[in-house]
Amino acid sequence: MPRTAPDDASLAGPGDLPHRRLGRTGLTLPALSLGLWQNFGEADAFATQREIVLHAVDRGVTHVDLANNYGPPGGAAESSLGRLLARDLRPVRDELVVTTKAGYRMGPGPYGEGGSRKYLLSSLDASLRRLGLDHVDVFYSHRFDPTTPLHETVGALGAAVRSGRARHVGISSYSARRTREALHVAAELGVELVVTQVSYSMLNRWIEVPDASGESVLDVAADAGLGVVAFSPLAQGMLTDRYLRGTPRGSRAARGGPLRGEFLSEENLEHVRRLDALARSHGRSLAATAIAWALRDERVTSVLLGASSTRQLDDNLAALAAPALTDEELRAVESVPADTGINLWAARSSDL
Repeated sequence: MPRTAPDDASLAGPGDLPHRRLGRTGLTLPALSLGLWQNFGEADAFATQREIVLHAVDRGVTHVDLANNYGPPGGAAESSLGRLLARDLRPVRDELVVTTKAGYRMGPGPYGEGGSRKYLLSSLDASLRRLGLDHVDVFYSHRFDPTTPLHETVGALGAAVRSGRARHVGISSYSARRTREALHVAAELGVELVVTQVSYSMLNRWIEVPDASGESVLDVAADAGLGVVAFSPLAQGMLTDRYLRGTPRGSRAARGGPLRGEFLSEENLEHVRRLDALARSHGRSLAATAIAWALRDERVTSVLLGASSTRQLDDNLAALAAPALTDEELRAVESVPADTGINLWAARSSDL
């Protein structure tokens, strides 16, 4: 069962956004963080990117999340934020939590992806150059790599901290089994993993499902004192009103992005329509309901959301002030299968 956050579980943060402590660390993150996975590539106007990021910071969003391959092309999102950090955000750099990752394909050849020490540390160096920083606040292994020993991957994360290039380190999209293994290796090596970043939404609840040991990702994280940062709480836009009546032109699904056409099955859309009707009956949008649902569990530190405009960002932030979910709404989500087949990363990491 989810652990509902008590009324005093949130700490006051800049801009009056609720903040939660990241596991057992001294870091706190806003309940809603800004992810630069999409809408921050070279095809997107830099002026719009600048407007979104600066507006987010003004609103109290102190956590900005990246990866080496965010763009397109890879590196573009880090370069964009680097321009902002060099000028607009320089005075508040120490108030921000900047995170990045490496693990997925970034370049050609055998050291263009994976979990090797060579790739992770060279990628971190390149990320720091693009960002114009001497360190990031959290550096993640972006995915479990079955071709590289975990001692090497976790050891590289430890080297990042010892060298001062990262303040903290974590893992992303690791299954419960692999999270336990990574924690065991980290203890052997004297490396402190502090956070796991995972996809999580009302349509993608894999981190709640116990594995053969009887523990879920959330269970393992809680037992180890890991913070949990949840991405894609809106299921790539499915948990909005965007796809209720078909696939609009120019949408992520229409562009052939990560939201693949098979995810928009009639069965999945029927679940979404039912959840949308219930949300509206309680005076909130489906997106606001989805954000509140992902944050209902005290084990979730923050949810990551992208934004294509300041208006969309403000709409998402407004969800933090929405009334608590009703028992009826929670039961409706429980009626949706935990595995609706939309976990984009399962075949490459989270089911290994």
